[in-house]
Amino acid sequence: MITVRAPGKLYIAGEYAVVEPGNPSVLVAVDRYVRVDLTPSVGKGSIHSEQYGRQPLVWYRDSGGIVIDHDLRPVDYILSSIATVERLVSERGVTPRFYDLTVSSELDDVSGRKFGLGSSAAVTVATIAALDEFYDLKLTHLERYKLAVLATIPVSPHASGGDLAASTFGGWIAYSAPDRAEVLQLLNERGVLAALQHDWEGLGIRRLTAPSSLQLIVGWTGEPASTSRLVDSLQDRRWREEIHYADFLAQSRHHVDELIAGLDADDPERIKEAIRGARRTLAALDDAATLGIQTPELRLLSDSAEAIGAAAKSSGAGGGDCGIVFADRDADVSALLRKWELSDIRHLALAVHPAEGQLDDQ
Repeated sequence: MITVRAPGKLYIAGEYAVVEPGNPSVLVAVDRYVRVDLTPSVGKGSIHSEQYGRQPLVWYRDSGGIVIDHDLRPVDYILSSIATVERLVSERGVTPRFYDLTVSSELDDVSGRKFGLGSSAAVTVATIAALDEFYDLKLTHLERYKLAVLATIPVSPHASGGDLAASTFGGWIAYSAPDRAEVLQLLNERGVLAALQHDWEGLGIRRLTAPSSLQLIVGWTGEPASTSRLVDSLQDRRWREEIHYADFLAQSRHHVDELIAGLDADDPERIKEAIRGARRTLAALDDAATLGIQTPELRLLSDSAEAIGAAAKSSGAGGGDCGIVFADRDADVSALLRKWELSDIRHLALAVHPAEGQLDDQ
């Protein structure tokens, strides 16, 4: 049996702007995981996942490729990951085989509510990693990331891929997205193998160093949010063509660049000020586009952190899920955590998943 895990992620800054090719963001991989177990099978395959209910999803092949038993199901991340890797296997002339996948996740609470730690990205990355090992494709981490993007585009066309990069490479990263429309055109016209070998305009991934004198504290509001719904809502509006959007992109880039510079210099005050600026920028976006990014719980989370001299903001698309705090490492945060507890905000005890894979093969 093959077993692989992929970590969840948190956006530190650059949300929404990162969907535009070349716009920077900062993310961190965290030590909560999606696990995929793969077992070889004969004649047909299956996928065991809570999202499919108690019964496994059965699949087999015909002359047109993968066929899902009772094929009324819309495409999802697991199925799209399988289809993308199988297409690569075919293009490489590798003999296709059957297998059973079992998926389990640490990215939800006991009731099944998602923490907002990038479960869709993690399951995509883990599925591709398991199939890479099964077929002995010997993919680089960059190729795994690119395959994950190719698998994600059919399900969520506006997804930036930042969560995929964090789940693939771990650690702290600076990330800017490729032009997914061009990537999709390349895939459709030339195939998966050519798409992997091609340089992707706009793509940027580089490692960052964690701040030595700051602690990252994460709070979960208990209110799950749909990143794809919020991002799609913004992308589908004519508002993107107005001057407000250009101003938002410029402000976001400025604060993310400041954050990256602060991390590179290990300058805690510069880091905290960049986080505060990123929060103001998202608030202005929220006011202009009425997306519902800043919920009352996220506002309380951030304001209570500011009251002890820390810097805080929502993480990801907002509308619920998590907020992040940067506090001095020696700061007493007990009063902050008590206030969160009284407000039904759960402190998530997360650590950074270590960096893995090479980035010099971009």
